Amino acid sequence: MPIVSRTLLSFAALCCMAAAIADADQWPRFRGEQGAGTSETTGLPVTWSESENMVWKKEMPGYGASSPIVWGDRLFITCYSGYGQGGEDGSQSDLRGRTLCIDRNTGETIWDKSIPTFDGERQYQGFIREHGYSSATPATDGTHLVSFFGASGVVTYDLDGNELWRASVGTETHNFGSGTSPVIFDSLVIINASVESDALVALKLTDGSEVWRTEDIPRSWNTPIIVQPPGGGVPELVVNMRGQLKGFNPRTGEELWRCEAIPDYICPSVVTHDGIAYAIGGRRSQCLAVRTGGRGDVTESHKLWQIDVGSNVPSPVYHDGHLYWMNHRGLVYCVDAESGEIVTERRSSAGKTYASMTYADGRLYAVSRDKGAFVFEATPEMPELAHNTIADDDTIFNGSPTAVDGRLYLRSDAALYCIAKQ
Repeated sequence: MPIVSRTLLSFAALCCMAAAIADADQWPRFRGEQGAGTSETTGLPVTWSESENMVWKKEMPGYGASSPIVWGDRLFITCYSGYGQGGEDGSQSDLRGRTLCIDRNTGETIWDKSIPTFDGERQYQGFIREHGYSSATPATDGTHLVSFFGASGVVTYDLDGNELWRASVGTETHNFGSGTSPVIFDSLVIINASVESDALVALKLTDGSEVWRTEDIPRSWNTPIIVQPPGGGVPELVVNMRGQLKGFNPRTGEELWRCEAIPDYICPSVVTHDGIAYAIGGRRSQCLAVRTGGRGDVTESHKLWQIDVGSNVPSPVYHDGHLYWMNHRGLVYCVDAESGEIVTERRSSAGKTYASMTYADGRLYAVSRDKGAFVFEATPEMPELAHNTIADDDTIFNGSPTAVDGRLYLRSDAALYCIAKQ
């Protein structure tokens, strides 16, 4: 079969799979389908508390900064236990990386599996205390469930909790810890292992064997996304890193293009719309737009605009011609996606924020670390609709909101919450 025909058939299959997932109202990876942080669900509540619109609350067996994912009636989430949980540090030799499967209708645990962590893991101090040892959100294709615990490796289960394989993508560590989440593409699991081995690594989904590895991915804590460039062709794996935004062939790891970008370490993930990649990040907080589909150095040919606002940790969402985000200091932004014009820049009362904003039901849901959750109208002026707190939970909220089937799922270090209109 000609190469072009195979590519078109693969892309058609990808689109069909994505459509099927969207129709089922699933949330299969970090920030949902395509990593966009958006949901088609409706009927979500605007306000909630420990006694209002709270369907269930589940005490977590360990801390974690990952976000919940959903497939069917099952919710999957990771955490860690045995060491490094607030004032009860325990022994580092007891540290475990845990993956839980939960009935999303009742909050009951279906299974809880764990792996021992790497004995060279960083101690619970400094920046590690900000988010701990379980920052990666798991990913599923409806058959496999993939969890990533940094230098402790990748572990894959079936949806009934049977372990299928484990693999290492490197054992380097960093005082910031690990932060990227796995991406499933076709028969591959793709990991941004910038911290662990300065590389992008693709593993075979069925057995964990390494398929390809691309070196020189400096200071990158963001989860890659898959983009279909304008006009079709080869899908692109886009990742933001210090100094450059790059596109790769996700099947081979071949670099397709690169663009000069933000000269700093990068945490936020890229979002796309109509083949344009929007990237934010850096301590100076910058934002840029790059048209995908190029080859080689596309700085002059494909960079559309760049501005000096952004976010050091949270990722943006795209909605109706605009980019929205709440940054790490609690400032909210709306930027015109076509021109890069700053439409709204305003300080909220959120304070320090690591979680990324989620769009659903005409609203923007954002969760601060310790000042509650905020709901904004998804219009350029971003009027604040509600500020919600859960009074009996004073632990840190780092997970991004998951919106599925008329429900919001939020996680703190202490608990997992299911929120819906009651």
